[in-house]
Amino acid sequence: MPSMRQSPYFSRQQALGAEFVDRIGFSAPYHYGSIREEHLATRSGVGIFDVYYQVMIAIIGQDAVRFLDRLCVNDILSMKPGDIRYSSICNAAGGMIDDLTVFCFSERDYRLAPTPARVTAVLAWLHQQRETDDVSIVNLGYRDAYLSIQGPKSHEVVSSLTDTDVDGEALGYFRFTSGVFAGVPDTIISRTGYSGERGYEIFYPSEYACHIWDSVLEAGAKFDIRPCGLGALATLRMEKRYPLYGLDINETTTPIEAGLGWTLRKSKGDFIGKPVLQEQKENGTERLLVLLAAEDTKPSFAIGDSIVSEGRKIGAVTSAATGHLVGRSLAMGYVETPFATDQRELEIVSIDATRTGVRVWLKPIYDPQGSKARQ
Repeated sequence: MPSMRQSPYFSRQQALGAEFVDRIGFSAPYHYGSIREEHLATRSGVGIFDVYYQVMIAIIGQDAVRFLDRLCVNDILSMKPGDIRYSSICNAAGGMIDDLTVFCFSERDYRLAPTPARVTAVLAWLHQQRETDDVSIVNLGYRDAYLSIQGPKSHEVVSSLTDTDVDGEALGYFRFTSGVFAGVPDTIISRTGYSGERGYEIFYPSEYACHIWDSVLEAGAKFDIRPCGLGALATLRMEKRYPLYGLDINETTTPIEAGLGWTLRKSKGDFIGKPVLQEQKENGTERLLVLLAAEDTKPSFAIGDSIVSEGRKIGAVTSAATGHLVGRSLAMGYVETPFATDQRELEIVSIDATRTGVRVWLKPIYDPQGSKARQ
């Protein structure tokens, strides 16, 4: 079996006592001792996450905006330099090739940040759909290193390392800018993240990786910054009802079924999958992805557990985690649409026949209005 690759931060993480797991061939920290403590530190203060395995794809050329607007369900034509947009790209049946973020540098220069495990599939789809469009599609690979700095105190840490204005009014949610960061020029500073808190993602040449890591931890020491792993990222996203590609969404699920209908714009022109998605948005679907919450953290749910109503199976769990701040065991799964009503009482039945009462949450159980990330 081939050995796993290491991110530039590996030695630093090893020294901090990280437990590593395989993340698409990379040794990635799962936790540094306590997932719960890392989760709570991000919710109350600031956490730092290694996202080196994220890859960017450049879409460059005079037809770049037209090309992407035809592929993405969200509106790309209205994007301005510095805008970031969350979208899905779908096949003709409305199935999700991936959910990703689109960065606009100019009308001829865009970057895509796909799900790391879907880079090959996304690249293949982009090349297949290029047709006669005048665009270059470039996998930027691991040219850059990334860090995600998340939490209510992330602004204090980031602003202490740059003269670039990263306040909320200057750098709003889902916007990015560039500037000198910890002495490194042309660093991209992005108001994005997967935690549901105010946060920033920092992109810079890989040769500066250890310098940036050390600088962020030093600047964050006064704010009790906490290195965090994939375990905390999983529990944080579950409290926010953020779906994860490969578990909650795939090529057989549509954005409408996954609760991502808000990414479709009514006035948008043609795009791949539009007829199916429009029909589903207008007339509904047979199933919907919901968040399910127990009353406490004692139950342990697993992928594939049955979701049951009055003794009949109506769906299955697609992912599960502990909501450390809300104090509940959480799961996501698709249920038959009539049962996808807020606060409806259902059961999850595990493989050993343990039955646990749960409630349906159509919005995130933590910060349902999304105000934390927008602060």
